[in-house]
Amino acid sequence: MFEKILIANRGEIACRVIKTARKMGIKTVAVYSDADRDARHVELADESVHIGAPPSRESYLAMDKIIAACKHTGAQAVHPGYGFLSENEEFARRVEEEGIVFIGPKHASIAAMGDKIASKKLAKEAKVNTIPGHNAAIDTAEHAVEIARGIGYPVMIKASAGGGGKGLRVAYDDKEAFEGFSSCRNEARNSFGDDRVFIEKFVEEPRHIEIQVLGDAHGNTVYLWERECSIQRRHQKVIEEAPSPFLDDATRRAMGEQAVALAKAVNYQSAGTVEFVVGKDRSFYFLEMNTRLQVEHPVTECITGVDLVELMIRVAAGEKLPFTQAEIRRDGWAIECRINAEDPLRNFLPSTGRLVKYAPPPEADGVRVDTGVYEGGEIPMYYDSMIGKLIVHGRDRHDAIAKMRQALNGFAIRGISSNIPFQAALLAHPKFVAGDFNTGFIAEQYPKGFAEAVITHEDPAFLGALAAVANRVHLQRAASISGQLPGHEFEVGEDFVVVTPNADGSVHQLPVKVTVDAKAFDVVARDKRYRIELHTPLRDIVIRGTCNGEPFCAQIERRGLAYRVIHNGMQIEPKVFTPRGAELNTLMPFKAPPDLSRFLLSPMPGLLVDVAVEPGQAVRAGEKLAVIEAMKMENILLATQDGVVAEVAAKKGDSLSVDQVILKFE
Repeated sequence: MFEKILIANRGEIACRVIKTARKMGIKTVAVYSDADRDARHVELADESVHIGAPPSRESYLAMDKIIAACKHTGAQAVHPGYGFLSENEEFARRVEEEGIVFIGPKHASIAAMGDKIASKKLAKEAKVNTIPGHNAAIDTAEHAVEIARGIGYPVMIKASAGGGGKGLRVAYDDKEAFEGFSSCRNEARNSFGDDRVFIEKFVEEPRHIEIQVLGDAHGNTVYLWERECSIQRRHQKVIEEAPSPFLDDATRRAMGEQAVALAKAVNYQSAGTVEFVVGKDRSFYFLEMNTRLQVEHPVTECITGVDLVELMIRVAAGEKLPFTQAEIRRDGWAIECRINAEDPLRNFLPSTGRLVKYAPPPEADGVRVDTGVYEGGEIPMYYDSMIGKLIVHGRDRHDAIAKMRQALNGFAIRGISSNIPFQAALLAHPKFVAGDFNTGFIAEQYPKGFAEAVITHEDPAFLGALAAVANRVHLQRAASISGQLPGHEFEVGEDFVVVTPNADGSVHQLPVKVTVDAKAFDVVARDKRYRIELHTPLRDIVIRGTCNGEPFCAQIERRGLAYRVIHNGMQIEPKVFTPRGAELNTLMPFKAPPDLSRFLLSPMPGLLVDVAVEPGQAVRAGEKLAVIEAMKMENILLATQDGVVAEVAAKKGDSLSVDQVILKFE
């Protein structure tokens, strides 16, 4: 077994590998860029090596620097995690040539599966179901249309070297096939330096279901069931679960056996994932093989009891798999939510900055948190937006969903925006709960984005009751202050009005009566009664207790005169008044938000990489004004109306904050 390994990655996956290595008694080496000098993975590792500037190409993608770090520290093996160099055939080969063990498959296996056209041919030879299509590179748009007609619409046009949704179009007729081919080819050339494009049948109502495989150097290969990854936004996974609510045992077994056949065909020696697209009739077709550890591997670990990172290390060290296919168990149900630094109310734009508050739910009762951040740390603009992963393991799917909703309620993040409200809304959606979804689910259910969605709560009066209880606690504290004039002490009443403002200036009023009985609060909100007990102090933000005997978890914090209450994805910011105070509050004038139509504001924190206009220039609606880069994404800001630029307030190269003025119009 290795004595020391280097992790050629950052963030939560680097921390995840360190955790297992520590359990195995293996020393670890972290690498870090300037942006990650104070990162959690650097703190957790036994040693750390600085490898360059923040941009990935100068640090985490710099093979020479990583190999030099291995030699300098005496690391015998390198774990690439996922992303960066994890599926880079050249890196795996160079590491092996230097006498360092690559904790992953052999470079020949990575090469065989890395090319989509070559991998499809291999899959066919291994008798794995493949989607009907034309797997050779196509030369012209006319030829693409001819092939598409032969396969039958709809078809999918894909770049051979594509990934992450780039170089992919769906065509439903000749015109779309013609235009889609040209777009894919251009995108592929610009993004990957490889303009080969192929066409295949588009599976309707498709599900994305993947099989986890594991092979060793002694000819043993097994599959560890499947993961359902159909809840995706713009081809990026959002929620993953194991097993799939859609598969039956016969389909599950057939998919597993084909995945193993493909892994054996390329002499696969490590953990890997064979991805399938599954139609509404449970027909399944090979999509691609990921020759690395997947982001969503924890759900498989939960239902099988297997540590995949440990087995990757053991296989790389030459050990045999410790179990056979028949010995792999499938216990309960696991769900994973990716917690990302992005603002769902601003079309999921990246959100960078300092984590002023970071309090994940406690890891107990089937809850697991894989993270690479800490309270007070920075979310840099140079890398992807993942803060961490929240994983739950329940008896069955219903139990797992309930646990996940409760865990999301107890996940407090302040200082940056996160996608937790969006995750909470997805978990409460009737179609998700019923298991009735496919890869188009988010686009179909939120066609105008999450900001335009109507967010509801199954019991909105409960949120008002929580605000009233918090207010009652604060008033009781005020009433107990010493030094009050005898006979004129502050007395806390029982009748209150919870006033929640609406965007248009109107308010929603909820009359409540709050009485204290021992340690419990009895709240009457119109016709509803709640008996609320608090088990944690209000200073914690995340509040746990019981309501009518049932446990609950919510977030409550005081913000000036208002309270912010968050529960099951719903957030309100009410004020709690006495009845007379509520009456007087209605007389307060409504302050309308300022008119910002004469300004171009930065929609997110990021780097201003281009300003396309200058003072005095006339612009028309739809013209490019500026480009902001954050978290590996370029966002082009367009003019929403005709106008003339009066002033350019920010220059190329500036680091912008949210709502910072970039341009001013006349």
